[in-house]
Amino acid sequence: MTRPLDGITVISLEHAIAAPFCTRQLADLGARVIKVERPGVGDFARAYDQRVDGEASHFVWVNRSKESLTLDLKQPAAQAVLMELIADADVLVQNLAPGAAARMGLGAEALQARYPRLIVCDISGYGEDGPYRDKKAYDLLIQSEAGFLSVTGTADEPCKSGNSIADIAAGMYAYTGVLAALLQRGKTGKGSHIDVSMLESLAEWMGFPMYYAYEGAAPPPRSAASHATIYPYGPFAAGDGGTVMLGLQNEREWRVFCEKVLLQPALAADPRFDANAKRNANRAALKAIIVEAFGTLGTAQIEERLDAAQIANARMNDMAGLWAHPQLKARERWREIGSPAGAIPALLPPGRQSAFDYRMDAVPAIGEHTEAILRGLGRSDADIAALRAAEAI
Repeated sequence: MTRPLDGITVISLEHAIAAPFCTRQLADLGARVIKVERPGVGDFARAYDQRVDGEASHFVWVNRSKESLTLDLKQPAAQAVLMELIADADVLVQNLAPGAAARMGLGAEALQARYPRLIVCDISGYGEDGPYRDKKAYDLLIQSEAGFLSVTGTADEPCKSGNSIADIAAGMYAYTGVLAALLQRGKTGKGSHIDVSMLESLAEWMGFPMYYAYEGAAPPPRSAASHATIYPYGPFAAGDGGTVMLGLQNEREWRVFCEKVLLQPALAADPRFDANAKRNANRAALKAIIVEAFGTLGTAQIEERLDAAQIANARMNDMAGLWAHPQLKARERWREIGSPAGAIPALLPPGRQSAFDYRMDAVPAIGEHTEAILRGLGRSDADIAALRAAEAI
């Protein structure tokens, strides 16, 4: 089947997570993504760990379906190769250090003067201007700057997200920004410049706690795995040592919970608990009642009651549980892809598509496609040998 981005070429000067996650999703939709890496070492995320049969967990996640081209961009011959590729590309994505792309002549203004249809997407920690422009930005630092740590964790200690949430947010907005720019180019014939920052991306995801703290109001407290402002909504201990995660969203569910799960229908009208704001204010007392009721029941019994009452609940899964999740298996979400280490499992992108199949090709080895790309540009064996001898590739 024809994919939405078949025929679109993306050049990416990328490392770590934000830009690679953006471009992998473009590749999922059929784009040709040429990943430019440093000769010999490649994207530094390749060396984060060796958890996937010797390959890095971060890297295999965000780099399937790409071509790896090694170029030492400090050398003019390598820069010439890159510019030749950009001349025929639709999109350039980069998340180099602040100012690095511009110093190499790869700033959006300079490139679009030569290639008006080119879409340039710059991903950085704080954006291309402003007082924080040149600050280094890693995921944890952006979680801190965006206030994420202030509302995540326990009352005693803030906690970071267990995944790279700031990088992921920036990668998602870069991805959707590129898609929007391609649609816009279809209308105007002109490319555009997308300036995505990790701070702005995560700040958008902080919309609820920001508005909750509007005009100096108290922010949501850190409440571990429980919801900060809705109660009961979070983990509760069962009598067999297990943990049940449940959530109530409205007063109808509260009444049903009291009647069919706790078997205490009168509790629904208790003036301490008859509205969410009151339950939230008196959560310690309510928690004690729930834990006492659950203490005589096993995890499976509680889940059965919750399901029968149509109260939202979930198991406290771990990574092994996610790998084996029956819903992912039933919906046939797993595929097998190639990698330098051999075949590995990979999840299909979220969302079934009736009009096309997602592209699910291999994770590339460092420089795996360098010679093929150079030959596609018309370079001879002698030219390639000379570039290799000069360590330009």
